[in-house]
Amino acid sequence: MSRPGAGVARGYALAWRWGRHLPGPLVRAATIAAADLTWLRHGAGVRRLESNLRRVRPELAPAELRRLSRAGMRSYVRYFGEAFTLPGSSAEQIAARVRVVGRENVQRHLDAGRQVVMALGHLGNWDLAGAWASASLAPVTTVAERLEPEELFQEFVGFRESLGMRILPLTGGSDVFRALVRASRTGPGVMPLLADRDLTARGVEVQLFGETARVAAGPAALTVMTGAPLCPVGITYERIAGDRRRRAGTPWGLVVEFFPAIAVPEDLPHRDRVQAVSQAWVDQVAAVISAHPQDWHMLQRVFVSDLDPSRYAATVTAAAGEP
Repeated sequence: MSRPGAGVARGYALAWRWGRHLPGPLVRAATIAAADLTWLRHGAGVRRLESNLRRVRPELAPAELRRLSRAGMRSYVRYFGEAFTLPGSSAEQIAARVRVVGRENVQRHLDAGRQVVMALGHLGNWDLAGAWASASLAPVTTVAERLEPEELFQEFVGFRESLGMRILPLTGGSDVFRALVRASRTGPGVMPLLADRDLTARGVEVQLFGETARVAAGPAALTVMTGAPLCPVGITYERIAGDRRRRAGTPWGLVVEFFPAIAVPEDLPHRDRVQAVSQAWVDQVAAVISAHPQDWHMLQRVFVSDLDPSRYAATVTAAAGEP
């Protein structure tokens, strides 16, 4: 008898196996229909998305916020449609889909033989960006959340490894932070880390759109401990046309923007340096979210005021007890 969730894993496996063979216009039409149906149902995920977007654009009237959340759901589901078809994309198509801004901010560190830590938000299509980086920038090492069931997690790992990325499991394997520290001492290469949400005892509290939020400590802790440069990255969608659209095989392109490395304040204690660096990269990523809110795929709680008070208090207590 199949375990609960095993059917979901099989569904993803089938989508990755057959999605690449479907016509692009059919996939795009299906993702729009799925996004609009989900948006119309106005379930918990959509309501959470709207709650998060209200922090980004507090000036919007309710009808305007609903329109923004619809665009957000289309962007979110577009990511999955692209993910299921990405294994069938050629290197030329991937290169045509991605437009890079600020490459010099990373390239100078790579030319010096260094690993570059990258702080990302759940923006745009980070898998497409990773596929591009693996082929056109430097070797990619990143972390994947361990999903349930295990079959689903393995499908995602296999998908990302097929794009050229090295994947470290967040939990259930060796100490992921130690593995990242070891990787940071090799080079050249890049370590993009999705970090705009973290509810563990190791999370860092920052200000995001005027409210307290909790983000992953990993990117800042890595750069503080190892000296590896930390560059924030923005990943957003853009419409493309003409020859680029023909070469890309899609009307949607991706803008990958690399920002200058965050300066580490050396006159602060370790924990305060991690917090200061975290706030600095969050400010940069928040500016990208503010300019492209529809591409922030945040359907979960990220702001402290949305968390269960008792569970949050337990998290803070656990964090205070850590060395």
